[in-house]
Formats: sequence, structure tokens, C-alpha cells
Amino acid sequence: MNPEDVELLILDVDGVLTDGCLYLHGDGPESKCFHVHDGQGLVQVLQSGLNVAVISARKSDAVRQRLQELGVAEIHLGVNDKYTAACGVLERLGCAWAQTVCVGDDLGDLPLLEAAGFGVAVADAREPAQAAADWVTPHAGGRGAVRDVCDWILGT
Repeated sequence: MNPEDVELLILDVDGVLTDGCLYLHGDGPESKCFHVHDGQGLVQVLQSGLNVAVISARKSDAVRQRLQELGVAEIHLGVNDKYTAACGVLERLGCAWAQTVCVGDDLGDLPLLEAAGFGVAVADAREPAQAAADWVTPHAGGRGAVRDVCDWILGT
């Protein structure tokens, strides 16, 4: 796939937008660590007119807050079947799998990596995700991997 053909970027959260660590507090809420470079990359992609969707198996108020701050409209948290959720996003936005980039790191992301026109695994992704991907980022999840993808899409 050529970067200029991309219409939609679909991201996982834990291990992609974050380092995969879960910080659970005794009183119930959780914390997540997001890299500002990834956020800047997403803002640039959104400003270029491309669609961004985030699909995660976990629900998290911290994730929703961060994504809303960045301007991501398609936020799907607590999803058991990521492929079905992604199909709904593609239909709603009028996009095709062939023009979609998906970024993942583990087994739950395999259906998206395989369906996408361009599947991307982060540098520290589990082996099956790396094997299914068309490209592995130079940076780890939560440490600039999303920015790597955004820069590739934007040609920067």
C-alpha cells in the first residue's frame, strides 16, 4: 500500500497507544501512559483529513479522555470482537479494507492486521502479530510507534 492511498487508521490501545502496562489503583480508577509524540502524530493525521478509529477490548475512562482531547471521534472500548467493530466503522465511514492501516500488538489484533490493506505491528508486539504484519515499527508501543505510522502516512 502507498501512504497516499490510506483513508482510515485503526489503532489498538494497550501495547500500541500505551506501553501495555495497567496501573490499577485500589479505589477503582486506572492510569495509562501516553506518549506525546504519538498524540501529535494523530493530531496531524486527523488534520490532514484522514479518519482514525480506536478499537480496544478494555474499557477505560483515561483512554476515552485522551482520545477525545486529540479529536478522535471513532472510539470503541470494551469490544469483544474487534473485526466486527472495525467492519462497522468501515461501513459507517465509507472506507474499504484495502485503504485501511491497522496497528496492533497481540493475538486479539490478528484479524485486523490480516484484513487491512496494510497491517502494522509495534516493535515489541508478540511474534504472531509481527508475522501477520506488513511492517514492524522501529519504536515500541506507547513509545512512539503510533508516530512512526503517522509519519509514514504523512510522508514526514
